Amino acid sequence: MPQSLTEGAPKGVGHDTDKGSAAPNAKRWWILAIIGIAQLMVVLDATIVNIALPSAQADLGFSDGSRQWVVTAYALAFASLLLLGGRIADLFGRKPAFLIGVAGFAGASVLGGAANGFEMLVVARALQGVFGALLAPAALSLLNTTFTDARERARAFSVYGAIAGAGGAVGLLLGGLLTDALDWRWTLYVNLVFAVMAFVGGWILLSNHRDAADSKIDVPGTLLVSAGLFSVVYGFSNAESHDWSSPQTWGFLAAGVLLLAAFTRWQTRAKHPLLPMRVLLDRDRAASFLTVLISGAAMFGVFLFLTYYLQLNLGFSPTKTGLAFMPMMAALMVAAQVSTTMLVPRFGPRIIIPAGFVLGAAGMVWLTGIGVGSSFSTAVLPQLLVIGAGMGAIMPPAMQLATSGIGAEDAGVASATVNTMQQVGGSIGTALLSTLAASAATNYLSGRNAADKLVQAQSTIESYTTAFWWSAGFFAAGALITFLLYRPGVPVQDENAAPVVHM
Repeated sequence: MPQSLTEGAPKGVGHDTDKGSAAPNAKRWWILAIIGIAQLMVVLDATIVNIALPSAQADLGFSDGSRQWVVTAYALAFASLLLLGGRIADLFGRKPAFLIGVAGFAGASVLGGAANGFEMLVVARALQGVFGALLAPAALSLLNTTFTDARERARAFSVYGAIAGAGGAVGLLLGGLLTDALDWRWTLYVNLVFAVMAFVGGWILLSNHRDAADSKIDVPGTLLVSAGLFSVVYGFSNAESHDWSSPQTWGFLAAGVLLLAAFTRWQTRAKHPLLPMRVLLDRDRAASFLTVLISGAAMFGVFLFLTYYLQLNLGFSPTKTGLAFMPMMAALMVAAQVSTTMLVPRFGPRIIIPAGFVLGAAGMVWLTGIGVGSSFSTAVLPQLLVIGAGMGAIMPPAMQLATSGIGAEDAGVASATVNTMQQVGGSIGTALLSTLAASAATNYLSGRNAADKLVQAQSTIESYTTAFWWSAGFFAAGALITFLLYRPGVPVQDENAAPVVHM
């Protein structure tokens, strides 16, 4: 099994080599475009609906307690089925997995846009998660097997990583525009535009190849990991609406840990494992998976609570809120290009990725200085630029290293693991930061006049800054963990691992 990086790579080794690589695919940049469109559709759906939730709630008449299930239904289906989706792409081909995922996601979006009640909307969101779990790993594995030249591959992953990192901000902007200009239902209908472009492009440009055609679906492994991931995400989701001492919180979390432990043990014995241990045991790849998990948890301190602050405290409209995140997205995209094409090939991930985490931590600490009457241009904008630059140095290189040098037969499941880490990280971040923020607001109000509007406003500031401090802690932990785990020096692709292009 080819390793993503050679063991014991010497310090200071130069750029990746391409010996043994297949000839580049002439359509590779068009393929990158359709993969990027499909990835954007999946990523922005995590936030685009959030902006529209108040309007949807008023239209369909569901309660505040039920509102979280519009978000949770998507997260549960997506996270619990990602590894199965990735393995299906390896077994039956990435092209059909990609096309079925795109078409199914579009159909579920139409169903959600046409929802005449809460139940129909939640079912549609769950179906989006099901087809997203098939689409996302197929898209990333297609990217991994299409680009074999080291420099071009770095450039392609910088684009993909920027989309993955900034898609949440795009979702906020697009959700605000559509909700303000049209109707909340268009936050779901808009997926048809992305889906048509991705489906037609995929149908024309992609060809099929089954890299793991001789393997079979690991049914026990699928059941164990799906149930385990479902329990973990469901447990953290319950933490937002229940106390941490509730059996619906700790019970599901404990069950999830046990099921995932059983899954890991089973994978060492299964004849056709769903997630072969060779995918996880490479040191740099494991470090990259953890990088995606930690950064996913930390970023919710920006998107979730800063959205609240801009709208509720500074009086921004949904559209203006989305626009406020655009400078961060621009900084992220610039940093993504620089980090993947220039910095990591020269200094290695052990220097660049921890440095990105340090930038993220610094930006979050700086953001804790917001107040009731703060100005966006001085108290928010510079901080967003720093955080965006940090994320650009984290996400794209980590995604590239997580799938670098992986055998073609494992590309789908490795890609699915990346997406799983991002989704689980987001669920952990949402639950922990939400409960910590709520506790901070409650503690601030204790002993004060809760009816005073100024006191109420300051209590929300306390909740936001608490979340930002904890997000800074996540970033700081990421800096330490990645510095310890990544190998010193510059990654060198195994010369015996010849990437094969099947597009």
